[in-house]
Amino acid sequence: MRFATYTANSETYFGAITDEGAIALNDAFPGHSSLYEVIAAGQFDQLAKVAEGKPVTHTDFTYEMVMSDARRILCVGVNFPDRNAEYKDGSEQPKYMSLFPRFASGFTGHNRPMIRPPENHTLDYEGEVAIVIGKAGRRISQVDAYDHIAALTLCNEGTIRDWVRHAKFNVTQGKNWDNSGAIGPWLVPFTDAAQLDDARIQTRVNGELRQDDTLNRMMFPIRREIEYISTFMTLQPGDIIVTGTPTGAGARFDPPKYLAPGDVVEISVDGIGTLRNTVEDEQV
Repeated sequence: MRFATYTANSETYFGAITDEGAIALNDAFPGHSSLYEVIAAGQFDQLAKVAEGKPVTHTDFTYEMVMSDARRILCVGVNFPDRNAEYKDGSEQPKYMSLFPRFASGFTGHNRPMIRPPENHTLDYEGEVAIVIGKAGRRISQVDAYDHIAALTLCNEGTIRDWVRHAKFNVTQGKNWDNSGAIGPWLVPFTDAAQLDDARIQTRVNGELRQDDTLNRMMFPIRREIEYISTFMTLQPGDIIVTGTPTGAGARFDPPKYLAPGDVVEISVDGIGTLRNTVEDEQV
């Protein structure tokens, strides 16, 4: 089953998504106004039970960023071998992973426009799988890492490339422009290691395949990401880890292929779905 955040009739809901439409579940979780709050309360596994047998409540709705109130979003950078080679700096695989924070305000939802700001037009795409933590933990072993995952979703980790170069060791500015990326369309419960170990991620821009790789080629597998991150911080239910993008981002073409208004970006993983976004210029 799939769970999303959506807007209908000027109201925001969270609920289950079926082939017929959406089933609002807000009323079944009093005191919780979002998927994030349900997960943080340890009740994610109750969503499917509550939705079972309920009728569709909405057929006309708009997807929102699936967890727009997520408090902590950590992203893993340069996590595929070909991606490391794209930098052409002669470096070997690093001993430790690169990490940086993103904020929920930087993401929009499925079928919504990613926004290109007037200050800079180097908006780029990065297709990635994101995991949502469901069980708290500190110093989690790789063997136990998957036990701490509640759900999977997709991320277009949109980046303003020129702004990641504003400082020597800092990419935060280029990674957090309002609505420059997307997370969604929904959360898929994590039930089997094969959902990640056998996953293939593909990114298309206007139908052209730009990124195509398998998660089992990551330099830092997701089990290792959870182990490493939980060494220095206690992972909490509702935390999101964006796990890394394959080679093929627009900046690495010659000349670069940055996104422009009217472009359509689609990120797909079997078993999770397809995250689709258009591109628009910010209206100022």
